[in-house]
Amino acid sequence: MSAGKTIAEKILSSRSGKDAYAGHIVEAEIDYVMVNDVTGPIAFREFDGIGTEAKREKIVLIPDHYIPNKDVASAEQAKEMRDFARRHKIENYFEVGRGGVCHQIMVDEGFAAPGRLIVGADSHTCTYGGINAFSTGIGSTEAAVAFATGKLWFKVPETIKVDLTGRFKKNVGGKDLIIRIITDIGVDGANYKAFEFHGDGVGNIGVSDRLTVSNMAIEAGGKAGIFPCDRLTKEYIKNTVKGEYTPVEADPDAEYCQILRYDLSDIESMVAFPHLPSNGRAVKDSDVKIDQAYLGSCTNGRIEDMRAAAAVIKGKNVHPDVRFLVVPASQKVYRQMLDEGLIKIFLDAGAFISGPTCGACLGGYMGILAAGERAVSSTNRNFIGRMGDKASEVYLAGPEVVAASAVAGRIITPDQLEGC
Repeated sequence: MSAGKTIAEKILSSRSGKDAYAGHIVEAEIDYVMVNDVTGPIAFREFDGIGTEAKREKIVLIPDHYIPNKDVASAEQAKEMRDFARRHKIENYFEVGRGGVCHQIMVDEGFAAPGRLIVGADSHTCTYGGINAFSTGIGSTEAAVAFATGKLWFKVPETIKVDLTGRFKKNVGGKDLIIRIITDIGVDGANYKAFEFHGDGVGNIGVSDRLTVSNMAIEAGGKAGIFPCDRLTKEYIKNTVKGEYTPVEADPDAEYCQILRYDLSDIESMVAFPHLPSNGRAVKDSDVKIDQAYLGSCTNGRIEDMRAAAAVIKGKNVHPDVRFLVVPASQKVYRQMLDEGLIKIFLDAGAFISGPTCGACLGGYMGILAAGERAVSSTNRNFIGRMGDKASEVYLAGPEVVAASAVAGRIITPDQLEGC
């Protein structure tokens, strides 16, 4: 009798038609392939060299990294995507003003769903595991092959089981959990492995936080980070999901290469010090003066993040020595912020608000740090030079800590802010 399967093994078995287990190589039918304005042009050129019809219904094109365009070079990249979409009649193209950050759009527009196999030419494509998909990043040339065939080969990953109990304390969430996990196992602790989240604690984690956790699976080297599909998942996607979907559960006798256990009530507000996401410390044990606070990105730019940060900063003022940048991850989130009065709260506090863009997260063109400057950011990476000069520093934290720090002028928790 065959052993039970993990969620990753089941999805890759289903999509390949093979009885697949960790270590097997399979060719699998993908549901969607996504590229952005940075990774897309190489894929377009490679695909056009193949000389075949595109699998139009599977292709999603989302300009987001240098949106709006910052210079002639980025304008040319965006134009190449626009021209490709028109030439090949790609319907799933999200123009500036009608889209946002690629991973948020994949969720907002219902491409991501339980049981699906999704690839994207961006390392944080693993985000959609938060809603029970197997999603992973690929290269631009691989994307071109997916454009042409609708298939890709995969090595079925081993899986790390993460058993969760309890519930988060106030102002603690998914960002704190994943920073803790990465700190515990290191940036290479899950190389080519999938994370799979289980236990009673999962039901106490909102889907927005699950997406945050899955988004940063890659920061431990992970191939994917997958949550089960439950009532919260179905509720979250019920008004947006495209088509039918089939949730996938791991078998009780599935085999895991490692088991990690966390009581959510033990997780503290965390901050990852430069220059790795694995340099996590409790915020309460930190005392770092900042020049900039950044709220947004595919990691923490959802409406739930905006609400959490607004609740912290409401009625307060951004520190006179700090720039506070607030960037919703999509036009949908931007509109929700407007409708709920969150934009007024941030503006009254002295924050700068932008339309959706990757912008500062990758040091693209907005919110660039000068030498010696420090930023606390809700983004996913704090490598050397990530958001500006190589002599600048980026500290990663959740939305509540970012907002509190913007007010205090140093990295601090909302609880600590009350004492200021």
